[in-house]
Amino acid sequence: MVPPDTSARLTVLTGPSGVGKGTLVARLRERHPNLWLSVSATTRSPRSGEEEGVHYFFHSRAGFEALVQADGLLEWAEFAGHCYGTPRQPVQERLAAGVPVLLEIELEGARQVRRSLPDALQIFLAPPSLEELERRIRGRGTEAEEAIQRRLARAREELDAQSEFDAVVVNADLDKALSELERLMGMHSH
Repeated sequence: MVPPDTSARLTVLTGPSGVGKGTLVARLRERHPNLWLSVSATTRSPRSGEEEGVHYFFHSRAGFEALVQADGLLEWAEFAGHCYGTPRQPVQERLAAGVPVLLEIELEGARQVRRSLPDALQIFLAPPSLEELERRIRGRGTEAEEAIQRRLARAREELDAQSEFDAVVVNADLDKALSELERLMGMHSH
């Protein structure tokens, strides 16, 4: 089924941890309030201040597994004992209504979405260099060395997968990355 408004399309944004996805997405949403950021389903319990349907859709393990069985998720994975996934229905409803949808997910999730929705625009957000990424991750000052090394090893794997994506945006300068993202998504900056 083709959505009535051809400008409404699903954009998948992936990139290594520390590359600045969150900041870019926040800026994009400020400038384009009509852009819908997909809300994930999870089996973990709500943290303080988290609202159902706003931050996550909270499910029991059985409820989540039922969604998986019913093909109700575009992608899903398990991290640290909890499942996370992208519910298919809200994404498809918004696209059908002509609303552009953004999915900010991990590499493996992006690969799953590519199988389920091959028309989605897949964008990889890359750091200017691995050194710069390491500097940003260390700059957070929140993690033990071992965790930092794990993140960097994962980042190297993710960077190796850049060629799978429709486009690569290098986040060296936030404003430039933002306008490049807008251009790729066919959004006119105001």
